Amino acid sequence: MDRLRFQSLASGSSGNCYYIGNASYGILIDAGIGVRTIRKCLRNLGLDFQNIWGVFVTHDHADHIKAVGSIGEKYKVPIYATRKTHEGIQRSYCVTEKLNGSKRFIEKYETLQLGDFKITAFPVSHDATDNVGYTVEYKEKRFTFATDLGYVSEDVALHLRQADFMVFEANYDELMLEQGSYPVYLKNRIKADTGHLSNDQAGAFLAGNYNERMKHVFLCHLSRENNLPEVAFATIENYLVNINVKVGQDMNLVTLNRFTPSDLYVFD
Repeated sequence: MDRLRFQSLASGSSGNCYYIGNASYGILIDAGIGVRTIRKCLRNLGLDFQNIWGVFVTHDHADHIKAVGSIGEKYKVPIYATRKTHEGIQRSYCVTEKLNGSKRFIEKYETLQLGDFKITAFPVSHDATDNVGYTVEYKEKRFTFATDLGYVSEDVALHLRQADFMVFEANYDELMLEQGSYPVYLKNRIKADTGHLSNDQAGAFLAGNYNERMKHVFLCHLSRENNLPEVAFATIENYLVNINVKVGQDMNLVTLNRFTPSDLYVFD
């Protein structure tokens, strides 16, 4: 009953939310979809908001914070973010119920313990007010979330190399972006070091840093316009094949859905 559990509730520019916990309690990473949708997903897991010990926000873009006001103030769930990110949340048009008593501040590199879970924030490069990823430790297992980042810094790489499981961005296919309909300024924003990670960047990192501890890689935040799940999967699998890593045997590779929950993953 106390094994580590993970489910993506939604992943993409329309909204992001992930549950990580056990059968009794856990946390959410981001809450960028409707509060009723989140609650329905939790109930399908046999949980509700009283089982959520905190929402940990990566940054203050709307697709990551839409529901934090309601979850924090109505359901009394602590909302954890850096001080600058909280300032951005307070300014955000999409958070209609502003945080008051549920606001909690975190610092990068500091570890917070909630029950059996240890959560550490680390900096990532993106164009929000402030930006972090998270590593969650549970019973000697490490699950790292690295989403919305323009490149893999050494801080990010250190956390990913030590992860048993990871949610890792593969936002766009480079050719699809170049040939697509986005205006030049938006293409440049996406490709910038403060933008998003491409399939090739994700694949090159995994191939260059693979170790036997990396058991599950969940590819997140796939672009609807500039990527396809099968393209992201095939691109990254090809990088791994080139270093003799067999997907499905040495490593499980999963593309996360934009609008629908993933399977529930229960890890030993």
